[in-house]
Amino acid sequence: MPICPLRSCGRLSLSSFQEGVHRTMKDQKKAEALAVERMQLLAPLLAEGLDPAKAREMKEQICQQTGLSERTLRRYLASYRSEGFAGLKPKGKGRQPSAEAIPETVLEQAILLRREVPGRSVAQLIQILEWEGRILPGQVKRSTLQERLTARGYSSRHLRMYAESGVAARRFQQRHRNQLWQSDLKYGPYLPLGEGGSMKQVYLVVFIDDATRFILHGEFVPVMDQRWVELAFRQAIQKYGVPEAVYFDNGKQYRTQAMTRTCSKLGTRLLYAKPYSPESKGKVERFNQIVDSFLSEVALEKPKTLARLNERFEVWLSECYQHKPHSALPDKQSPETAFRSDKKALRFMDPVTLSDAFLHSEKRKVDKSGCISFMNRKYEVGLTVMGCTVDVVYDPADTTELTIEYEGRAPWRVREMEIGQRAGTRPVLPEHLSASLTNTSRLLEASEQRHQQRKAREVPAVTYRRAQTEDGHV
Repeated sequence: MPICPLRSCGRLSLSSFQEGVHRTMKDQKKAEALAVERMQLLAPLLAEGLDPAKAREMKEQICQQTGLSERTLRRYLASYRSEGFAGLKPKGKGRQPSAEAIPETVLEQAILLRREVPGRSVAQLIQILEWEGRILPGQVKRSTLQERLTARGYSSRHLRMYAESGVAARRFQQRHRNQLWQSDLKYGPYLPLGEGGSMKQVYLVVFIDDATRFILHGEFVPVMDQRWVELAFRQAIQKYGVPEAVYFDNGKQYRTQAMTRTCSKLGTRLLYAKPYSPESKGKVERFNQIVDSFLSEVALEKPKTLARLNERFEVWLSECYQHKPHSALPDKQSPETAFRSDKKALRFMDPVTLSDAFLHSEKRKVDKSGCISFMNRKYEVGLTVMGCTVDVVYDPADTTELTIEYEGRAPWRVREMEIGQRAGTRPVLPEHLSASLTNTSRLLEASEQRHQQRKAREVPAVTYRRAQTEDGHV
């Protein structure tokens, strides 16, 4: 039967549409990742009150280390100041991969040149290779060589990380609230939270304002992982606005890809303390010592639940710290008074933008019933992706609704599956899976053909035996 041209065009259009959706999703993820890198690059230049001479010096250092031109750096800054984080995303289809690969021998020579003088820029490496006759002029692009060096662990940032040494010996303090937040995790008491009432240790996560010593959020949590740190960070932002910068240690709960993405979306500079230098986080470390007095007091009561422990901590925090005079503040103000009296305006974000900044993504495999298990709950994503691995995009603070992404399909939202009194209706069978109409059985036709072939092989043998019997020789 001839194929209908319109139907054929429809199938081609659907396939093209699915491929277009897949390409768009990949381009968006690449563009967002590139914007995060650019945001971290520009972060030192966005500090409030930065001296112009210091800014020029920092721009020169960034250009020398990355190989970017000053014009490109100015363009990034202008785009961010006019459009925010979205302005750092590449326009159009983004940067395309290089058509020609760098020969391995050339790459090894570039690595050797970088190791000889770690301060050499990528442009200088290419220039030396051209002068030595190892490559032709214009054969190797700066961006391609930069990517290959980064993949091998020889970028200027990698080498600078190992070259830096020493710790700050002078105290520092920001002038205004929300210019810098510090955070840390502290071991807490044991509570009967385990199976069968067994004792389990809880932990304190706290965010403190550098300028005023004000505790923006403090809470005891059941486990020490990044989800609780991000939740506390989000609650602090909802109450007191977005900080200009945050300062964390190198724990795995803080040094995560999700935290980097969140701070880039918020326009917040993400700073990490040097390893094995607790003195650089002196303010939050000092507060942890003050918390020891609370732990001594609460040990007398021995709270049975995490909620009761946090109730006691909230009252103690308000009366014994937030409203108590602090010797490090001007006129020995209390942290609460210092924070509230600061004239610097607070910067808040709308709920939609804030939720988008804290989104997470994980992979799950769809079972034979078209469902996935996520955080001990069942979500029905559809039989069309049965047996496939999908991306689950979700808000850690609200998992009642998830966004499912799969190659070739537009993202769709799913909610937690509700088990009712009756079984759900079976979905309609797709047209391409329905039974085709026919008047014959191919199985029976093939069996008949095979049977005739078998009989044809057996006839000569039977005829021979009959002939022998008729002649009387048997």
